Amino acid sequence: MINQKHFQRKLLLFLTGLLLTVILSACSSPADQPEISLQTPKVPGEVYLTPDSPKKAYIKTASLSLSRHPLLEPLAGKITYNESLTSRVSSPVAGRVISTPVALGTTVQTGSVLLELNSPDVADAEADFAKAQADLMFASHAFSRQQELYAGKAVSRKELEQTQDDLSRARSEAQRAQERLKNLHITTHQTDGRFALRSTVPGIVVERNVNPGSEVRPDLDAPLFVVSDIKKLTVLMEVFEVNLGKIRLGQKLSVSVPAYPGEWFPATVQYISQVLDENTRTIQVRCDLPNPDGRLLPGMYANITVESNPDDKAIMIPLTAVFTEGDADYVFIALDQDHYQRRQVKIGLRLKDKAVISQGLQAGELLVTEGALMLSAEEEIATDGNTP
Repeated sequence: MINQKHFQRKLLLFLTGLLLTVILSACSSPADQPEISLQTPKVPGEVYLTPDSPKKAYIKTASLSLSRHPLLEPLAGKITYNESLTSRVSSPVAGRVISTPVALGTTVQTGSVLLELNSPDVADAEADFAKAQADLMFASHAFSRQQELYAGKAVSRKELEQTQDDLSRARSEAQRAQERLKNLHITTHQTDGRFALRSTVPGIVVERNVNPGSEVRPDLDAPLFVVSDIKKLTVLMEVFEVNLGKIRLGQKLSVSVPAYPGEWFPATVQYISQVLDENTRTIQVRCDLPNPDGRLLPGMYANITVESNPDDKAIMIPLTAVFTEGDADYVFIALDQDHYQRRQVKIGLRLKDKAVISQGLQAGELLVTEGALMLSAEEEIATDGNTP
């Protein structure tokens, strides 16, 4: 009987307390009620941000696409004259300049006169030709007389053959003297000792190392003039032997110079040297470089980019998107506006500000180009929060 009363009292106290709890709950404001939050399930390698998270302002994304890519790191090169279209003109004779040499920048054609000399060498050549012509005439007359005398049996055959031999020698000497004048572009009627130095190729006078009144000789170290077609230049580059297999004749390249940052000029591989420099382990490569507007100049330093074939495409991403942990490289992919996924990638070629991806990404995915390190830190915080 006592136990039953004790139980009834306990039950009454419990019901009273429950009633008070319900009354207090009904009277309390919503702000006093405990907040119920829905936790996003944590997946390893993935990060969720709330729609109003201020961190999203520091995240930038870009859609991935396939494109032609560099095969090598940019190569250093130098722009030079196209030797096939360049002539370094020196005088073949000694003399004194008696005319005003052609000015720098002048456009000339093949055969255009660059300067005139008063040359003792030319005077000697003209005199030799005149003497040879006179000797030839005398030898010819002598042989004709000997032929007449031999026909009348007034001279022996030996004397006839001697004059015939003298005639042959005179002809040879006259021919030699004439060829010398021809090589100097001097007519056989000229007797003033003047020599006209002419251009051998069409182009522009880009260098001049002679002044009016100068004495010139054939053995001067520097040419008197350099004439070249600067609309077509050559760019030289040195390629390490390990990369030689990536260079081929006719390959298209892109050239940039410090004078025009952000601009690219097309070039084509024209010649690959057959000799390896054993000191540097490099091979010299010559490339044709069109210069239709004349903006590029010989002597300029250049950076050359060797690009892949048009059908060889890959994904290129900015290095700001890449972060490294251990020996692996990672990026973040945006799955939606608030959901990001860590992705391991393999880099085929790492450039100054870009990377060529060989594995890990697909065209059309949305890459986090800025803010990857912040997302990585956010992932670590979430992981640590889930650690028991």
